[in-house]
Amino acid sequence: MSMEKPPLLYLTHRIPYPPNKGDKVRSFHILRFLARHYQVHLATFVDHPDDWQHVAALDQWCVAVHTAGLDPVRGRVRSLRGLLSGEALTLPYYRDPGVSQWVREQCATHAIERAVVFSGAMAQYLDGLSLRRVFLDFCDVDSAKWTQYAASRRWPMSWLYQREGRLLGRFERRRAEQVDVSSFVTRAEADLFLREAPTLAARVQVVENGVDSTYFSPDNGGVSPYGPDVPVIVFAGAMDYWPNVDAACWFAREVMPKVWSQRPRTRFYIVGMNPAPAVNALADGDRVVVTGTVPDVRPYVHHASVVVAPLRVARGIQNKVLEAMSMARPVVVSSAAATGLRASPGVTHRVAETADDYADAIQQCSPPAVAETMGAAARAVVLEHYAWDAHLAAIPRALENGMAPKRVEMCA
Repeated sequence: MSMEKPPLLYLTHRIPYPPNKGDKVRSFHILRFLARHYQVHLATFVDHPDDWQHVAALDQWCVAVHTAGLDPVRGRVRSLRGLLSGEALTLPYYRDPGVSQWVREQCATHAIERAVVFSGAMAQYLDGLSLRRVFLDFCDVDSAKWTQYAASRRWPMSWLYQREGRLLGRFERRRAEQVDVSSFVTRAEADLFLREAPTLAARVQVVENGVDSTYFSPDNGGVSPYGPDVPVIVFAGAMDYWPNVDAACWFAREVMPKVWSQRPRTRFYIVGMNPAPAVNALADGDRVVVTGTVPDVRPYVHHASVVVAPLRVARGIQNKVLEAMSMARPVVVSSAAATGLRASPGVTHRVAETADDYADAIQQCSPPAVAETMGAAARAVVLEHYAWDAHLAAIPRALENGMAPKRVEMCA
């Protein structure tokens, strides 16, 4: 009797390798997990020139791969079609006829009956397919992000973001009604979605983020990139992502002067790819360092005195927080970045909101003995609660649970 793995369609809005930024960490671990159970047919976008070199690496997890280039500037221009069509601008941004054709051909040729969709915008590629089980990983309520962004912007951007939040939310709810299971990264995100779609409660799950605790281990901290006996505060993340840009700028301007008044030799390292001009402008050649892309973030995290995640706009559990905790570092985070974190404030991490809060928290957890105790408690939480496999097992359970007769075709 053949035990060949069944075929599965996997759709992601960004190439899931290498796992070097938040969404790619999650989509990569999903891919690697799915490859153990299915023959994965992957359709994805490449939105950065550096990522084309990694396309071939996908073959180790996939039986078929289709990559489409996505230039962010052209994509934003293309997205404006949504103003004429009355749809969310996110949808034409990720719309590509070549992807649609490849998806249809793969499903027909290989009799694909199951699909996993990563991010709501990719659900538009399900139109016209006859699938038996679909798992849609929203991760976060993206529509709520746009509504949140609108509150901090002036007209006309505030109007545009409000519009995006409203129309994208409508699209998210319609797609969630059409699939078998929708998932979110935290209970808070799931509840936020269900406020607008309470009838879908039975088909909404929480699939939390995890962390590779072997890779992100204190044993793999490497050589310090800092000078001897230099206290360092680190904020790591993709520095072209607006919430990270906002957080880095705010922290450098509002928090660091308070830190320097207590500990003048402290340096603030902003570690992450593609720093925006506003982030680069923070570098002063001395106490604020912007690294740009680094070959390995682990030494920067492991040898930091304190790791911070001062995001003022955040949704879901932050990978950067879990990774720092896994490396046994003391972490100071905003309440937004700590949402859904299975940890004990004051024991495994500290939560701060105002600039004074951050300065005080950093001062309190910087002494080596305190940092060591807090870091050990943080790693223990990661080992107990944040194994990727334990969380991702929900996906094949949902895909294989009660395979129903053929579904009717999806329609927009």
